[in-house]
Amino acid sequence: MHPSSTTRLDIVMPVYNEGKNILATLADLRRQVRTPSRVLICYDRPDDDTLPAIKANPGAVEGMRIDFVLNRGSGVHGAVMSGLAASEAPFVLVYPADDDFNGVIVDAMVSKAVAGADIVCASRFMPGGRMVGCPWLKAVLVRAAGFTLHHVARLPTHDASNGFRLFSRRLIKSVEVESDRGWCFSIELLVKCHRLGWTVAEVPAQWFERKQGESRFRVLNWLPDYLRWYRYAFATTFLRLPANSVKLRSA
Repeated sequence: MHPSSTTRLDIVMPVYNEGKNILATLADLRRQVRTPSRVLICYDRPDDDTLPAIKANPGAVEGMRIDFVLNRGSGVHGAVMSGLAASEAPFVLVYPADDDFNGVIVDAMVSKAVAGADIVCASRFMPGGRMVGCPWLKAVLVRAAGFTLHHVARLPTHDASNGFRLFSRRLIKSVEVESDRGWCFSIELLVKCHRLGWTVAEVPAQWFERKQGESRFRVLNWLPDYLRWYRYAFATTFLRLPANSVKLRSA
């Protein structure tokens, strides 16, 4: 990872007691990412064990630009929104704090964005991607959503529900996020980008069930919110709703 005064990529990383995972994740990014980058560690509470794990090991993150962002709301949604608000780079990547194996695809995601994509999805379900060890209910739901949204609603990604995603500055500045829970903002931005007719790209990604710490993915709790944007995608395709129906940020 190469920090620079001309940072091209902000990596927004929501954390919740990721002290056992964070150094491996940062080490992977440090080894693999060549795009001038900054990591925004977005946390809920000052006693989160992620913070001392990083601060006590400066050698492990030497050469990386890391900033800490206090969640202005609560939960993963508030953490990511706080990170997006603090970001300034042309491209913003929301990255899982326990992912120490996908750093190798980050530069490829940036390349797709430089070529004109407003969203680049890390896809578990396209050729070259995989999902391993996922609880059966979550696996059924995310695979079914991905299949129907791609093949029926014609979203240009095989993996609509993955929160691991890169966004352009144009999208972050222009499109208002109406969701207020969990990772729902990610599918919301995806389906709105599609309705606007802006470009969506994808690269294959790996996913493994976490070995340490607790997942904060609450699929059943968030299902009504996901269904709202699921219907939105189908309405775009079959009702041909226009781009001017997308809710944008006020100037």
